[in-house]
Amino acid sequence: MADSPAAVVFDLDGTLLDSLRDIAETVNQVLEERQFPVHPLDRFRYLVGDGVVTLFERALPATADRNQWLQPCVARFHEVYDHHWNRYTRPYEGIVELIAELRSLRVPLAVLSNKPHPFTLKCVEEYFAADDFVVVLGQRDGVPRKPDPAGALEIAVRLDVPPQRCAYVGDSLVDMQTAVRSAMLPVGCLWGFRERDELLAHGAQRLLARPAELLELFE
Repeated sequence: MADSPAAVVFDLDGTLLDSLRDIAETVNQVLEERQFPVHPLDRFRYLVGDGVVTLFERALPATADRNQWLQPCVARFHEVYDHHWNRYTRPYEGIVELIAELRSLRVPLAVLSNKPHPFTLKCVEEYFAADDFVVVLGQRDGVPRKPDPAGALEIAVRLDVPPQRCAYVGDSLVDMQTAVRSAMLPVGCLWGFRERDELLAHGAQRLLARPAELLELFE
């Protein structure tokens, strides 16, 4: 169809990959080592999404001195997660098939995540084919994290596709805000970490109950 997106940009955690348990167990190990309270798995749906620093700003108890504990916790997270990032993490059902279908349609694909860039690359390399995505970007020093549009706009330039012709698929308000601010089509996925109301409230123009529904944009 004439108004089909010319490219698709995906969030990673909660969109392509169900990674919540590995992230949660790593954070809880870091907290437990420092004798801080830990959190139930479901609570992490609302702690993640804005990068590791913000994750620990939320996960540390209110009484903890952020100046003392924040950076050591972030550094320890990187150490632990480097060994345990793929224990339970898997692509959501239907994601691998969706990527294959989009590639058969010759749609350029990219990933933009607030996960640290090295871990983003590791995850994509582990669970997807080497040529599935043209561009893969995680959180990098010197580049504002989502919902700042800088990363999304960089991807559009590297794909040589106007932002207005890109769909951005994600599971949280951060993703919808990123899409809106970069003038991409905001597409919310309902299998991820957050709820329908959050996605709609922050600009989602399409909602997907299953990954295969994204293909309707290309019919």
